[in-house]
Amino acid sequence: MGELHLYNTLTRTKEAFVPIDPANVRMYVCGPTVYDYAHIGNARPAIVFDVLFRLLRHLYGPEHVTYVRNITDVDDKINARARRDFPDLPLNEAIARVTSKTAEQYHKDVAALGCLPPTVEPRATDHIPGMVAMIQQLLDRGHAYVATGGEGREVLFDVVAMPDYGKLSRRRLDEQQASARVAVEAHKKNPADFVLWKESSADEPGWEGRFTFKGEALAIHGRPGWHIECSVMSAAHLGDVFDIHGGGLDLIFPHHENEIAQSRCAHGNDVMAKYWMHNGFVQVEGRKMSKSEGNFVTIHDLLHTDKFGGRRWPGEVLRLAMLMTHYREPIDFSVRRLEEAEAILTKWRRNLPNPIEGIDTNREMLGQLYEIITDDLNSPKLVSWLSQNVGTLENHEDRVAWTLARRLLGIDFTPIEAVAHAFSIEDDITRRLALIAEKNFAEADKIRDELAAKGIQLMDYKDPETGERRTRWEVKR
Repeated sequence: MGELHLYNTLTRTKEAFVPIDPANVRMYVCGPTVYDYAHIGNARPAIVFDVLFRLLRHLYGPEHVTYVRNITDVDDKINARARRDFPDLPLNEAIARVTSKTAEQYHKDVAALGCLPPTVEPRATDHIPGMVAMIQQLLDRGHAYVATGGEGREVLFDVVAMPDYGKLSRRRLDEQQASARVAVEAHKKNPADFVLWKESSADEPGWEGRFTFKGEALAIHGRPGWHIECSVMSAAHLGDVFDIHGGGLDLIFPHHENEIAQSRCAHGNDVMAKYWMHNGFVQVEGRKMSKSEGNFVTIHDLLHTDKFGGRRWPGEVLRLAMLMTHYREPIDFSVRRLEEAEAILTKWRRNLPNPIEGIDTNREMLGQLYEIITDDLNSPKLVSWLSQNVGTLENHEDRVAWTLARRLLGIDFTPIEAVAHAFSIEDDITRRLALIAEKNFAEADKIRDELAAKGIQLMDYKDPETGERRTRWEVKR
């Protein structure tokens, strides 16, 4: 079996993965801030680290892997959305409505993308006492201080008190310039100092934070900064030092850099996590995704509406489209890419036998598959290997390899030859479209229902160029 190698952002090298404890391999990935539907950029880390979760479970056993993906349910963006959407409700009730609805939708979206649930999914609001305790540790160790800013009292992390601050992002403190992400405020000792706890006004949510600073007892009704949340949740469920910390490339600085600073200084350790992994950026149709560009696409939009390419897209197509690019590379998410992924899936399904049960993971014929996927999750090479070998499934060993690949990639390879030989799907679709054009909806619905009974789901959409009705089909899962 191949040795797992992962690219470590901390060292900028690909390293052999050696867990701290093989009986409890531990991974933390930053999850969603639940104020709005997850966009396609949020889908990438969910998919990437789901593949890693599957691989670790395969290599070490499901009972020996702990995957924590948090939910951030306290954030100023959530407060703003709650006020906008529920202006007539008390703020706390409005916040609960927003976070509950958004978290529920996130779970549905990532499940449709084929992602397994994490082992643990902590919420920030359930760990407030732990945040207060860690902040006090930082105050006691001289890594934090209390100051009064324009919006009240704050507990701030003192970056100068950590000599190697900036190691992950490789930004030396003396070279850092003030920017939009680093506010320059008079009450800070250094422009890069960041908030651990900030005082809440009367109309903002908050908790009672009791601290001691320079011998003085302070009660600050407030809320935590973003970074302290992940430090506390990861320590609570994985320990002070764990194996893998993952997230998007945009989180390296300041979020992950500040997590490291807090956790190391609070616990007195040299590291927070041994391996730091980051997926690349996502563009949409060649442009940076933004609402002002008009190319902001949510997972929900792709799955349930015709906003992208004039049709809905199955979750397995979205997942494969992501995995066709190496996770560390930037990806251009486009209609053409989705069509390519769909064509690959159709080819696989037309040539695959039923999956094999009881895989023997020590078989020599699995060596090539292991070599590919254990080389820093080389999913595009695995997709290419699968496509090249799809027509040569002549023996049990090949089918075992295919079954394992299906499980590791997390993509539904449901074979379709059984239903395809029973009837001509394309002919039925053509006949149904003709009946719809004749407004003979009863007969058209009859064809749809007959196909559904055989496991085929029809989905209508508009041709983005001509506006004409088109129909695609998929095997119901």
